[in-house]
Amino acid sequence: MMMMLNFSSVKMSGHDQLAHCLCELTRLLWKLLLPLLLVCVLLIAVLVLLVLVVRLWLQSNRNARRAADGRPTVAFFHPYCNAGGGGERVLWCAVRALQNRYPDVNFVVYTGDQGVTGEQILDGARRRFNIALPRPVHFVFLRHRLLVEPSLFPHFTLLGQSMGSVFLGWEALTEFVPDIYIDSMGYAFTLPLFRYLGGCSVGSYVHYPTISTDMLTVVRERNPRFNNPDLVTNSLFLSAFKLLYYCLFALLYGMAGSCCDLVMVNSSWTLDHILSLWRAPNRTSVVYPPCDVSGFVDIPLEEDGAKKCHPIVSIGQFRPEKDHRLQIKAFKKVLDRRIVDTPLKLVLIGGCRNQEDEDRVLMLRGMCHELDISDQVEFKVNVSFEELKTELEKATIGLHTMWNEHFGIGVVECMAAGKVVLAHKSGGPKLDIVVPFEGGQTGYLADDEDSYAEAIERILALPSSTRLQLRLNARHSVSRFSDQEFEACFLAAVEPLMGTLER
Repeated sequence: MMMMLNFSSVKMSGHDQLAHCLCELTRLLWKLLLPLLLVCVLLIAVLVLLVLVVRLWLQSNRNARRAADGRPTVAFFHPYCNAGGGGERVLWCAVRALQNRYPDVNFVVYTGDQGVTGEQILDGARRRFNIALPRPVHFVFLRHRLLVEPSLFPHFTLLGQSMGSVFLGWEALTEFVPDIYIDSMGYAFTLPLFRYLGGCSVGSYVHYPTISTDMLTVVRERNPRFNNPDLVTNSLFLSAFKLLYYCLFALLYGMAGSCCDLVMVNSSWTLDHILSLWRAPNRTSVVYPPCDVSGFVDIPLEEDGAKKCHPIVSIGQFRPEKDHRLQIKAFKKVLDRRIVDTPLKLVLIGGCRNQEDEDRVLMLRGMCHELDISDQVEFKVNVSFEELKTELEKATIGLHTMWNEHFGIGVVECMAAGKVVLAHKSGGPKLDIVVPFEGGQTGYLADDEDSYAEAIERILALPSSTRLQLRLNARHSVSRFSDQEFEACFLAAVEPLMGTLER
């Protein structure tokens, strides 16, 4: 009996020791909690103080600059302003419109282009887009554009480029502090930087959301795309991980964009995605991009039944999402079927931003060689406006193959030139451009090799009079995308933002 009591006492003593240890540990953690809280508060205070000091320093720089100039400044962030694409056309039309409306405001363009002068950039805009500014703009040449190059981030590209844009934006902000900052190229993560550190009013013209709900759907459904390779789609784990990564990135992207004072989007498709991500409906409006319809509407329209060759022209930068491979494959199918008697030619017209784009052109040339169609495919790289117009004048079909194209300026240019357009059945072309006009058809839509090949054959099989009527419908429908319409809508949209300069 005594032995049992002793054993019980020992057991109870062990339990008491454990309870005592837990109490001591709790006491220790409680004692450490207050110092930890104090350290956290101190670090937050130092961070806030640092932000305030940087903000005051940047604003003092702006005040000193404005006192010297006597004028406020509006700055556009466009690291590839010399690229020659549709986004650059929006930039120069926007600058021209603002210069005409606000003669007492200075304008700055942040660019990462090296080896060129401001005069050469403006001359390139005049030659490529037929746009001449009423007065010069000031260029701030950024040295670290490499930080937003996709080649620098073979993995986690969206996050890498976005973080790189923050550093590039910091370089821009420290070089020049404007009164109004407009991101015209889609670098949303620079917006908080200029608003909260630079104290600027900020706006954004969104051509294409960095991430979209469609991208989330592609990953969720494990569909292969140019940005969703087979390695990911074939793995449940990698697909789940990428979906989580995309969801977290979409949250950050939405937080960055929500700080905008003004948001302009280029199409109904982009509007839907930006509203779902940035959640700023009262500050968001659709401003269709300016398309040089006036430069093409003087191309004569007549029946083309007597043509000895039917050129098919594609307009678009040589980027992977433009899917030139699909164009070449569909063209090859048309040639193989030999249903069309008239000789055909595929003309790929586009700009190259960098060495990666130039390598892509070489790859496409090699693809044409492998398919034995090199003689029927021409590449026109970085052409002038006059050469673009000449090629469109000779063309019969305007071809476009990008999935979920945010808008499609090249499609509009083809329609203005009186070409029969064949565009991808998604995005801006489907929702805004290749839609019935006054009850008449304006073009065709397709979504894969077979449907593109069939559509090309259907177009060429039409009587030339029917084809002419369709071309007339297309030309008449694009007046809503003219430079004049863009300028009116753009100026109306930015008026509240420009009004902040008067306060």
